[in-house]
Amino acid sequence: MNKSVFVPGHITGFFNIENHDVSLKNGSCGAGFLLSRGVKTTISPANRLTIDVNKGDETVIEEVLNILEVESEFKITQDIQLPIGAGFGTSAASALSLTLTINEFLDLGYSMDLCGQIAHMAEINLGGGLGDVIAQTGKGLVLRTKPGAPGIGEIKSFRQDVFIAYKTFGPIKNEDIISDSHHREVISQSGLKYLELFEKESTLDNFLSFSNKFAHETNLMTEEVENLINYFNSSSDILGSSMAMLGNTVFAFAYDEETFKNLNIDDLHICELNNIGIVYD
Repeated sequence: MNKSVFVPGHITGFFNIENHDVSLKNGSCGAGFLLSRGVKTTISPANRLTIDVNKGDETVIEEVLNILEVESEFKITQDIQLPIGAGFGTSAASALSLTLTINEFLDLGYSMDLCGQIAHMAEINLGGGLGDVIAQTGKGLVLRTKPGAPGIGEIKSFRQDVFIAYKTFGPIKNEDIISDSHHREVISQSGLKYLELFEKESTLDNFLSFSNKFAHETNLMTEEVENLINYFNSSSDILGSSMAMLGNTVFAFAYDEETFKNLNIDDLHICELNNIGIVYD
């Protein structure tokens, strides 16, 4: 019998880096949100192990299989519904959805936290792991209050009924930013400031405002990203707009879909904030 698990994409608005010698405690604190699009993994019986991914390569899948030491024969199909390497947490969603689906298909009996920790380790091993996995176990707006993998880090979720529009201008090399000492210092100082403010008053308006201020203060925006953010924010019907961290991508919030359609922006994608979270089929 086939087993499927959908994990939503995740965009971070602002964050600070929290390094730790223990990989499962490594990550970040910050705030972001989940999308109605993400990664769906399906596993079905087969005579040999086969992998079918609609975008990107098989690196994440192979890393998860390596950690789990899986030798079973089945077919893995992944539907990645968002751009790769552009700030949507697709790598983490791929790792988590695969781990959860294998757990269901093989009836391993692993807890959600353990599956999340496996996915987090896969992210760390591949040079990611700054907080998407634990955020993707939440719903709606997600505040990461303690860094680390599920079961170690801590999050808070806030339901919001809004539409989201996004446009990406291509991938960004996260490692170039995260490994630069100046960027790390600026990011952490600014991120900690807005994290503390958001914890005091966790409203949608504050999330959007703090995300925009963080993007400007960290000086991470390209000219094309900044121009689109400014265009979104010039409209009174837009609740707010900022840059996806870390990706060459712009996101904006509105209460209805027509607000975005009326702007006539090329290659603009519209979805909803995900208040449901992970879905098992």
